[in-house]
Amino acid sequence: MTNKNTSSDMKTWLIVLIALLDDVAALVLVFVVLWFFDVEISLTVIIVIGIVFGTLVFVVHRAIVPSLRRKKITGAEGMIGLTGEVAQSLAPKGVIKIKGEYWKARSVEGEIDIDEEVEILEVKGLNLEVKRKE
Repeated sequence: MTNKNTSSDMKTWLIVLIALLDDVAALVLVFVVLWFFDVEISLTVIIVIGIVFGTLVFVVHRAIVPSLRRKKITGAEGMIGLTGEVAQSLAPKGVIKIKGEYWKARSVEGEIDIDEEVEILEVKGLNLEVKRKE
């Protein structure tokens, strides 16, 4: 496993653990309120309720992990890797068409002619950095 994947996995699990903390805090608050009102609960019941609640919360939060790892599909992050067609030759600046929209673009490979396919490398504001589609 590469460092990038390990870092991504650690970040994902850190998010899940932080999300679990608020659930644990809610469970502790319930027990504190019960204690405050002198409701007697045996230690065994507390442990069983804690384990069941913790397991349930963990399973629910575990469902979040795939959505955290999914590629972004909106905004600037979602545009990187998309393919477009040159509408106005890039020498190195021009216009490309992506999903029916026209965008200002700059070629990182020099001149690219009309109707050639390009791939988006980076989004800088409303301008795109592109290269020829391989």
